[in-house]
Amino acid sequence: MNLILRMIRVLLMARWRSRVQPLDETSLSFRVWPTDVDVLMHMNNGRYLTLMDLGRADGIIRSGVHAILNGRDWYPVVASEAIRFRESLPMFARFEIRTRTLGWDDKSFYLRQIFLRRGRVIAIGLVRVRFLKRSGGTLSATRVAQAILPGAVSPVLPEYVGAWRKAESGLSSATSIESSQNHRTTLGV
Repeated sequence: MNLILRMIRVLLMARWRSRVQPLDETSLSFRVWPTDVDVLMHMNNGRYLTLMDLGRADGIIRSGVHAILNGRDWYPVVASEAIRFRESLPMFARFEIRTRTLGWDDKSFYLRQIFLRRGRVIAIGLVRVRFLKRSGGTLSATRVAQAILPGAVSPVLPEYVGAWRKAESGLSSATSIESSQNHRTTLGV
């Protein structure tokens, strides 16, 4: 129930919060509730990813991107994400999530989401987003970018995005899966 209430709050409040540009950084504030914690009494690692969804929803609504996408029957999906934890968020701690679109290539948009508590970085997430048509099929990120920001060119993606993109491409190849299965057999797993 906690997540549903948060989602409703974010979706409703986004309509009344100040407008932003599609590449602007947005920020949302939350508190760690008892339903967010694991047995160690800090925020569960999976909850970070769920709350990142809300950060992206806030930005997409406040920037007007949601209306553009709906008008074309397009929608975003998370293709991959990675997160690095630096510190824990204890129960009842207040924190914020800052979301920024870093840029895009032909296939995907790349976003950075930072969790902060009292100005300290708690976790940093990277998200790769693709766009699909409700009628079926994928869209190039370039086409989506032109609909959102006509004539825009992607900002230069940070070097770490390229390294992450290269690393994750290995995860999606059949060779990696076969290699993993062979490794398990060798270990007797």
